[in-house]
Amino acid sequence: MKNMNINTTISVLGPARIPSPLTSQGVTRDGKTRFMKDEYRISVDVRVDRVAGENKDSLLSFEQAGPRENIYFDPSKLKCAVVTCGGLCPGLNDIIRSLVLELYHVYGVKTIYGIRHGLQGFIPKYGHDLIELNPERVSGIQNTGGSMLGSSRGGQDIGEIVDCLERIGVGLLFMVGGDGTLMASKAIGDEILNRRLKISVVGIPKTIDNDIFLVSRSFGFDSAVDVATLAIKGAHNEAEAYPNGIGLIKLMGRHSGFLAATAALAQPDANFVLIPEEEILLHGENGLLAAVERRLALRKHAVIIVAEGAGQNFFEDKDIEHDASGNLKLKDIGLFLKTEISTYFKSKNIPISLKYIDPSYIIRSLPANANDSVFCGLLARDAVHAGMAGKTNLLISFWNNNYVHIPMDASAGQRKKMDPSGRLWQSVLESTGQNLLFNG
Repeated sequence: MKNMNINTTISVLGPARIPSPLTSQGVTRDGKTRFMKDEYRISVDVRVDRVAGENKDSLLSFEQAGPRENIYFDPSKLKCAVVTCGGLCPGLNDIIRSLVLELYHVYGVKTIYGIRHGLQGFIPKYGHDLIELNPERVSGIQNTGGSMLGSSRGGQDIGEIVDCLERIGVGLLFMVGGDGTLMASKAIGDEILNRRLKISVVGIPKTIDNDIFLVSRSFGFDSAVDVATLAIKGAHNEAEAYPNGIGLIKLMGRHSGFLAATAALAQPDANFVLIPEEEILLHGENGLLAAVERRLALRKHAVIIVAEGAGQNFFEDKDIEHDASGNLKLKDIGLFLKTEISTYFKSKNIPISLKYIDPSYIIRSLPANANDSVFCGLLARDAVHAGMAGKTNLLISFWNNNYVHIPMDASAGQRKKMDPSGRLWQSVLESTGQNLLFNG
């Protein structure tokens, strides 16, 4: 990745001249400071193949996240806003709570607005009231799923959103969402720049699919894997209990198979894992149907995991639709495979017992597990540190085991996909043995 043309410079609203309220807390027992400097960088690539004559300073790196010794905003006069957008995801309430507690208790910001129902909350015609957020209001919300602020899909007028920010006097906006939200965040940041306003926009990336570019791990993914493993256990138990039993599980993953692959390794009961990055061959000697037949002949049961974005090549282009956010509406590969498998074995007079499981809406609406809850707290606190320092048009990323600042421009509009030749997918192939089954 080091050779990619990525600008990693983080924009700032102006010089940070106000001593941070963390000054008294920013020194450890041994006298060392926990403040970060903008010069602290995290290399993009763990492995560096040094080219002869290459300057080490030319290696791509990201600015390290964390508290700064001086901040830009005066906490006593600052108004902040928090908005959650797009699909639900475990950890949204953890993020909201951590943002509020960090702003209120650590930095002393007393005016924090919760924007209701995503970007609709900025637009007057929808009539959504603002929520005043404080520690009492967010107490215990981490124990419930969903988002206390609600959410929505669909593009809203960027000018109207910035008009609202001006009207209510917001100086720091936190936007929590996936790739569509990051695109909106970038557009909002650009409009703020065009108007020469002093408003910081900080993004916190959210997607169960774990497919945001330049983000190695997104919150909610760990929780999703937990629940997905329960679905795999159930499918395996069902399949094993009946002659020629087949368990078919559809998991999230519109464009990337990270959830399907990781869950298959966490609960290694699957015999086939189908992902968007690899084309599915259905018919013929080396197709999925024949491979499942061979598996049944060998072991009398089979478990199949399919990511929701896999096999879209089976559907005609004329059926293409888009949702309110402009995202491509995927055709249901799970139900398609269920029908194709049933039809295939019926044509061969082979009785099967097929159980189809789709846990998607259960997964996305549950509270975060312990790992994700901790992760959300770390992301949110670093988002507050960045925003209070006057940094803007950035998202908080986890990269090479560090928290870093990524410019919106570098990530928005791109997507992370699983490398079919990489260790994760190759481990799945070893665990399932599916290549042997496909090859007969």
